[in-house]
Amino acid sequence: QRRQRHEGALCPSCGLRHVGMRRLCKQSRLDKVCQILDRLDQQAIPVCSHVYVSLLQGCINTKSLGEGKWVHAHIVRTGFKSNVFLDNTLLNMYVKCGSVVDARQVFDKMPDRNVVSWSVMIGGYVQNGYGGKALELFGQMQQELASPNEFTFVSVLKACSSLAALAQGRKVHAHIIRSGLESNVIVGNALVDMYAKCGTIEHARQVFENIPDRDVVSWTAM
Repeated sequence: QRRQRHEGALCPSCGLRHVGMRRLCKQSRLDKVCQILDRLDQQAIPVCSHVYVSLLQGCINTKSLGEGKWVHAHIVRTGFKSNVFLDNTLLNMYVKCGSVVDARQVFDKMPDRNVVSWSVMIGGYVQNGYGGKALELFGQMQQELASPNEFTFVSVLKACSSLAALAQGRKVHAHIIRSGLESNVIVGNALVDMYAKCGTIEHARQVFENIPDRDVVSWTAM
């Protein structure tokens, strides 16, 4: 979290021009920002990663896939040296705009992935109805010894729920126990939902009883 806050902060070298571009991004005036980027290209003026992140976030907020692809092409065309924070934002943009094929291409080309990268891609598959691909990618994550977090597990459990994949869900539950996340209310709720949708109400109730701090989602799922 500390690293992401640092990477998301304004670079001192950006200058007022970039501050204005970031403000335009927040106002969803993406076409204006794209015009400015074109002019900066013509003048050989570099752009920092924070501007790209702000512009991609604007594309996410407005579900603007076309503009998002334009930004991606600009990053590639200018030879900008990316970082995991920018790559994750690009990945998230494609996922939120419903283009999982483009998202997977970005994911596969990432030189450095972190748990956010895996979670966004797995969650993207689930959100767009590709539960089987989500489980396949989770298997790859395990093979590469990457450690999932609560958000990864929630997405994987949703994939199991969508496929009524009880056997896989039980394996994920065992992994959650080993990770010490069974008492996490978000994970617990997803486990209750998975077992209920797979038709094993008794297991859903057992998980429900073991959630230390139940919320309205817990009760609703049960």
